[in-house]
Amino acid sequence: VQLVESGGGLVQPGGSLRLSCAASGSIFRINAMGWYRQAPGKGRELVAEIATSGSIDYADSVKGRFTISRDNDKNTVYLQMNSLKPEDTAVYYCHVEYGLGSDSWGQGTRVTVSS
Repeated sequence: VQLVESGGGLVQPGGSLRLSCAASGSIFRINAMGWYRQAPGKGRELVAEIATSGSIDYADSVKGRFTISRDNDKNTVYLQMNSLKPEDTAVYYCHVEYGLGSDSWGQGTRVTVSS
C-alpha cells in the first residue's frame, strides 16, 4: 500500500491547513486511516484516526480545532486543521491499517506554524 500526502506548509498562528492522504496499491480492506505527528525532539503521537465504522479518535490537544474525514471510494483521508498554534509544528504522517494486522506509513508532510 502506498500513501501520498499533500497539504503541508507554512502558516501563521490562527491559520488553517488541510492535509490529504491517498492510499493506493493492493488494498484488501482498510480498517482505519489516520494522522500522526512528530515534533522536533519528540516522539510520534496520534493526532486523529477514523475507522471504517466511522468512529473517530482525536488527541486532546487538537479537539475542537482539527477535523478528520474520509472518502472511502477514493481511499483518501483528510485532516482539516484550524486555529493552528506554534505547538502544532511537526511532520505529519498518514497511517493506514488494512487487511489482517498490516499497516503503512506515508513519507510525512511538514507543517510549520510561525509568524
